[in-house]
Amino acid sequence: MTDASAEGHGVRGAVVGCAVYVDGERLPGEWTYRGAAAEVRRRGTGFVWLGLLEPTAEQVRSVAEVFGLPARSVRDAVAGYVRPKAARYGDVTFLVLKTARHVAHPAPGGGGEIVETGEVMAFLGNDFVITVRHGAHSSLHGLREELEASPERLALGPSAVLHAVAGHVVDSHVEVVSAFEGDIDAIEALVFAPGVLVGAEQMYLMKREVVELNRSVTPLAVVLREAVESPEVVGEVREGFRDLLDRLAVVSERIESFDQLLTSLLYATLARITLRQNDDVRKITSWAAIVALPTMVFGLYGMNFEHMPELGWEYGYHGVLGFVAVGCLVLHRTFKRNRWL
Repeated sequence: MTDASAEGHGVRGAVVGCAVYVDGERLPGEWTYRGAAAEVRRRGTGFVWLGLLEPTAEQVRSVAEVFGLPARSVRDAVAGYVRPKAARYGDVTFLVLKTARHVAHPAPGGGGEIVETGEVMAFLGNDFVITVRHGAHSSLHGLREELEASPERLALGPSAVLHAVAGHVVDSHVEVVSAFEGDIDAIEALVFAPGVLVGAEQMYLMKREVVELNRSVTPLAVVLREAVESPEVVGEVREGFRDLLDRLAVVSERIESFDQLLTSLLYATLARITLRQNDDVRKITSWAAIVALPTMVFGLYGMNFEHMPELGWEYGYHGVLGFVAVGCLVLHRTFKRNRWL
């Protein structure tokens, strides 16, 4: 039976889902976490799946009293933004999993975040699994519906839910890596496209996002290995965790290849920028040499000496202008032939 009156309104504000599962089937009715825990303990079978979204310290403490959650992990669940980790506290296993979401931009590396991260924390006990989410993009609503459509998976117990949550997190990284690969392909095409100059800051931005993605994925492998050793994880689910580790290894390899490719693209971009700067310097030098000729000639004849060549010549003015014009033209053609202009 339900027990809506036994739970405070403040805690209900953080609860996004609470259900009791017996033999893989969800019991009807709307359950509070207190009522759900009491029902499972009364029956001696089944488990509770409680979902929380960015709860406050008071809300998590209330839940911790009912399910016997360790105080240290409760602080992590409230604070959020914790590195992926796994810890064992008595009969409770606590996991922190990093989710990821690709943020599309009009142009790859055009500014802003490309990878947005969130967190899913999970408390696993003998008769409960509690998920705490940080970040709007890490919703588990669709996952709950998917599991409820497969009672044989839920019949394996709360560790099956934990495996599904971990699979959801790994899927998020797979999707990000696939989308990120498209961004890198677009950047690569721009780097080697004629007449298009990609700024080095775009490369640095993408490398920063790769580093952030790697910080989420690399520790996640350690967390999943710890989960495999948890005594609450049954044999069939344990094999599923090993499959997730294999998938995660592929993701890690792709991220490493992204980092190497971006490093190569960065070097190519810097080389193009250097080449472009060299071209600019040569053009400036060429025009400076062309301008230097009339400057020198006119400077000499502007010194107002009485005895200078051709001062008394009737065509001296035109001759000097012609000499300067021809000299400038010869210099221009020479630089043009040598591809300095």
